[in-house]
Amino acid sequence: MTLKVTRYKGSRDIRFVTVRRGGLLDDAHHRLLARWAADCAEHVLPLFTAKYPHDDRPRHAIETARAWAEGKATVLEARQAAYAAHAAARDAKENTARFVARAAGHAVATVHMADHELGAAAFAIRAVCSTVPQDKVEQTRKNEIQWQHEHLPKAIRELVLSDEEQRNQKLWSLFS
Repeated sequence: MTLKVTRYKGSRDIRFVTVRRGGLLDDAHHRLLARWAADCAEHVLPLFTAKYPHDDRPRHAIETARAWAEGKATVLEARQAAYAAHAAARDAKENTARFVARAAGHAVATVHMADHELGAAAFAIRAVCSTVPQDKVEQTRKNEIQWQHEHLPKAIRELVLSDEEQRNQKLWSLFS
């Protein structure tokens, strides 16, 4: 099923633009997207902390996304945590840790731009796939997607699944 997506100011999917900015996304669903993105990143976080136990930037990003979803952090704090997590990705010496830090950065970036939720999921998939031999990648990818889908709240399930379909090619075709 392919949904026709209405664009907001030329490039953004209006379903991921908050109501107060003229879009369709209400605060409750935005908070669910941030929590789910944080779940995806947290699921792979041990792959980062095993290599960099003293670098808490990705963990802090995930915690900040959750705090915002609970009304305990600001968008500015979330943006700063996103920048820090992406800096941790640039500092990492191997792909697995880079992918985990990127997942965390996108999770917290979901706070200021809700459509970053798929970045968290996609980088989590890339992280786990980077840890297995080539002949195990496809099953590992499927397992991670299954885990992510099982943890999707019902209220945002259709939104996220249709977003996966719409943006799959842009995200390395990981969701097909």
